[in-house]
Amino acid sequence: MLYEINEKAIKLENEGKKIIKLNIGDPDLETPHEIVEAAYGAMKKGKTKYSSAYGEKNLREKLARVHGVSAKNVVITPGSKWGVFATMNLLLKDGGNVVIPTPYWTAYGLSAKAIGAEIRLLKTKMESKWRVDLEAFERLIDKNTRMVILNNPNNPTSKVMDDDRINGIVQIANEKRISVLSDEVYSDISFVETRSILDCEGDHVMVTGFSKMFNMTGWRIGYVVANREFIDRIAKLNQITFSNVPVFIQEAALKALEMHDELTKEIKSEYQKRANVACETLAKSGLEFTKPDAPFYVFPRRRGLDSERFALDLLDKGVAVAPGSSFGDYREHFRISLTAPRNDIATALDRICEAIG
Repeated sequence: MLYEINEKAIKLENEGKKIIKLNIGDPDLETPHEIVEAAYGAMKKGKTKYSSAYGEKNLREKLARVHGVSAKNVVITPGSKWGVFATMNLLLKDGGNVVIPTPYWTAYGLSAKAIGAEIRLLKTKMESKWRVDLEAFERLIDKNTRMVILNNPNNPTSKVMDDDRINGIVQIANEKRISVLSDEVYSDISFVETRSILDCEGDHVMVTGFSKMFNMTGWRIGYVVANREFIDRIAKLNQITFSNVPVFIQEAALKALEMHDELTKEIKSEYQKRANVACETLAKSGLEFTKPDAPFYVFPRRRGLDSERFALDLLDKGVAVAPGSSFGDYREHFRISLTAPRNDIATALDRICEAIG
């Protein structure tokens, strides 16, 4: 339904209707000029050839210093989504199951199905502030469990997992000898401190990218941090698929890292303001939700709501949102992505509240 909504929104736009798209996490903010110029300059210098499937040495070394690892523990990927898929493919292609706390990003489930892996969903609830029940998690694990996927901060709830919960999950995973894949693509722009899986004991995998924290969604560049053997395996998969992330894009990413502190501060400030406005407006309509700990989403609930029908009807009012059923068993919820200009967000929120009644 997530993709059906998006396709219908595009169709309506092509017919000339104005649609405020709050259904996808694609920031309206432009990629900084300096990053664009770095890519352009690299192209003019002829950095348009094949390169290493691991990624450029200078970029890997810079990322290694950021995360306190060796460059041999880093591989560059075409977006964090590929890092997630590659990790799942390598760990699950021969069978087994994966535990995924919900609500969850749709791509995890679709990737698991594409690989042929069994999916075991671990439901969390708004009443418990979306915390994972550690006992329920352990009960889902059996001899065929290969991995658990964490998304911290979470999409669609924008909540950050507390340290005790992370420690508990990691302890169970270590005892059961299963891998933790931690998707941390929103962590650098979180409003609150977020703990990385790299700071925990055990041999686990961290995936992230440049899309969200540098407004580079269309550039398709991310990376994986893991043990050297696993990085080698991903690089081999890279070799037989896309070969390498274009070098000029990697040069742009290197420039982005130089601007990291300045840019992430600006992005966090902007989205904190948007989140505050959204929370104030939605609260007046009687919707239930948890306050976001990070960009870009709010995941409100109205008891008795059919969010799929609601999302389709809302398109006729010129607003696109994502139904909660796209993220697991959350039919009464819907996801609002605060990735449109502020004035558009305000207009869309008013229309949402009017439609809710």
